[in-house]
Amino acid sequence: MAALGREAGADLRDAGVPVGAGGAPKDIKMATYTHGQPSPSLGDAKLRRPMVIEIIEKKFEYLRKEKTLNIDGTVFLGTTSGFSGILANVIFRRCFKVKHDALKTYASLTTLPFLSTVVAYKLFVTDALYSGNISEENCVLRSSLIGIVCGVLYPSALAFSKNGRLAVKYHTVPLPPKGRVLLSWLLLCQTEIKAMVIPLLFQTVFGILNGLRHYAIFESTLEKTVHEG
Repeated sequence: MAALGREAGADLRDAGVPVGAGGAPKDIKMATYTHGQPSPSLGDAKLRRPMVIEIIEKKFEYLRKEKTLNIDGTVFLGTTSGFSGILANVIFRRCFKVKHDALKTYASLTTLPFLSTVVAYKLFVTDALYSGNISEENCVLRSSLIGIVCGVLYPSALAFSKNGRLAVKYHTVPLPPKGRVLLSWLLLCQTEIKAMVIPLLFQTVFGILNGLRHYAIFESTLEKTVHEG
């Protein structure tokens, strides 16, 4: 039998077929190994791909279910900024006795504070929070500052500027002395402008509560993602 094996191996070598140590062709051994046991790299790739897809789907599911981006809170804070803009416009139109371009001023004083609040919150709170750069205290502080700056100070300054220019254009109030325009207009509106303290308090409280809620949602989602992963 050994002689027959050696003769068969010699015949195969003469035919140009590579032969292993045991006399069996190498191609036959490789084919048997490949058929019986898949290549490790191919198997790993097949296993890794469904796992990655599953992890991504879970993260997106958490984002959807847990409202991790806090879209409702951001929109609410922006909406309150829009209402602050309306109140500021009412106050300064009354101060400057302006009755022209009402639709134009109300449209800009509603949309611009809303958009500035939403954009600022996303940039300085949401993006910073999910990049892991801020703590809970910093998140609350940023949220409240955005509520104050974008929700009260910005619409107040915008309403003051727009209605002041309209007052000059339509001569609804006496022109102040040159070089003292800002001071004269502030003295003119000093009584009515105190009403902006009300939205200032509301925006501060809303900003603090929204920051706390957003950070709590972030921690909850992060914990669930780690456990499920």
